[in-house]
Amino acid sequence: MGKVNDFLRELTPLSTEDCFLVIQRPKPGFYYPLHTHNEFQLNYLENVSGALRIVGDSVEEMDDFDLALVAGGTKHAYTNHTCKCENIWEVTIQFHQSMFDSLIYKRHFQSIKKMFENASSGMVFSKETILLIQNDLKQLTNDEPNSFKNFIKLLEILKTLSLDENAKRLNVSEAVGNLNKYDTDRLDSIILYMHENHQQQILLSDVAVLVSMSESSLTRFLKKWTGKTFVDNLNDIRIAEAVNRLRETSDSISEICYKCGFNNISNFNRIFKRRKGITPSA
Repeated sequence: MGKVNDFLRELTPLSTEDCFLVIQRPKPGFYYPLHTHNEFQLNYLENVSGALRIVGDSVEEMDDFDLALVAGGTKHAYTNHTCKCENIWEVTIQFHQSMFDSLIYKRHFQSIKKMFENASSGMVFSKETILLIQNDLKQLTNDEPNSFKNFIKLLEILKTLSLDENAKRLNVSEAVGNLNKYDTDRLDSIILYMHENHQQQILLSDVAVLVSMSESSLTRFLKKWTGKTFVDNLNDIRIAEAVNRLRETSDSISEICYKCGFNNISNFNRIFKRRKGITPSA
């Protein structure tokens, strides 16, 4: 794990003369670290079951396909995690928020305006909505003869997404208006460190050193911005990993218990049932 502000600032190929940029490509996996850029980004992915989507303090394992929107300046990344697929298909659409400046406050754009505001914390869309627009996403192109037609199609896609009642916001730290950039970087680093090291023992003191805080200050910090204690945040990550292993592997419950960072079966069973309402065996 690097420094608290250890992320890349990407300079995208989107020029000031372009309304949007579309990149469609197959890829064998994810190799790009946590980064940010000034442009909005809509990212569609196929064949990514088991890969992780990271947006700010949100770390989630994706299903077979995924569609996320992030505003400019929002830190995000994707990692392979348990994804074994080598034929991932990605459609990345980047656009300047400023291209809507003269329209965003008009009545017809109110739902899009709200979606853009929520995108500062990252948004992921429902499976039903993704199925509605996935063909349109794949048909988008940068070809000059079709550029205006594709701009209209992009508007239609954004409108459809803005009406998705089951879309959800991702990044707790960005959703809290009073969280400053320094605290956001700290929270990002804490959550990522927990996720990357959840299989081994993680002490409160280890994380406190990572973010240059006292143990008591770190405890208060996490409670304030996540609503959970240090242990609860860590156990949530470990239980989420255990659920994935129970579904996707033939490992025994005992093996999963220790691979996810728990030190005994009874403790694992108790925490699992408290969070999921059923036992691991059930």
